[in-house]
Order: sequence, then C-alpha cells, then structure tokens
Amino acid sequence: MLCHSRESGNPERAMTKYYYIYILASKRNGTLYIGFTNNLVRRVYEHQTGAIGGFTSKYNVNKLVYFEQTTDVNSALQREKQLKKWNRKWKLDLIEKDNPNWDDLSQNWMPDQVGHDKKQAEIY
Repeated sequence: MLCHSRESGNPERAMTKYYYIYILASKRNGTLYIGFTNNLVRRVYEHQTGAIGGFTSKYNVNKLVYFEQTTDVNSALQREKQLKKWNRKWKLDLIEKDNPNWDDLSQNWMPDQVGHDKKQAEIY
C-alpha cells in the first residue's frame, strides 16, 4: 500500500526499506518529472544540484512538489508507471490536493541548497 507523506523531516527511515515515487516541477504548473528511488533525500539533492544531467537539468525541474512512499518495490514501480501515463490535469490535481501552494517539500531536508546551516549536512 502506498502512503503519501508531507512530513517536514527526513523521510528516510532506519531498518525498514522504503521506496519513493516523486514529482518534481520547474515551477507552479510548469514542467513535471516523475521518478522512483529508494533514497528520496539523495535523489532530490542530485536533481537540485545538477548532478544528474538530462531532462531535469535542461528544464530546471528541481522542486519536489509531491511524493509517495511504500515498502513494496513492485508497488512503487507500478505506481510510477501509472503516474507517467496520466494526463497532465490528473497530475496537477494530485499535486494540488495535498500541496496547493506548490511548496518545495524538500526545503527542510536540503542543507546548503535552500540556505540551511552547513552543519546539518553532516546528518546526510
């Protein structure tokens, strides 16, 4: 079962293996990217720092606007494929249901990238 989470803390957990389906945006109603990872903090950081070339770097898609988590890798992969097939309106509605202001949900986890204390980087 997938669980949507908007926790302001670090979404990574000790012991239990979690998988994440996430949506990045360039801006409100801008270009969208849907991805899958087993380490959301690392993956979003890679997108935000440009460590990953390609689509997200080219179109400046680096704002985490939605994510879901699950402990079932197959469910996560299936959900990612499902969301990628959705039409744009459904994706926008999904984001706006829980994040109507299109806030960057990673803002509290990304040291340096969003102006947080460099000392916090040690926990990542």
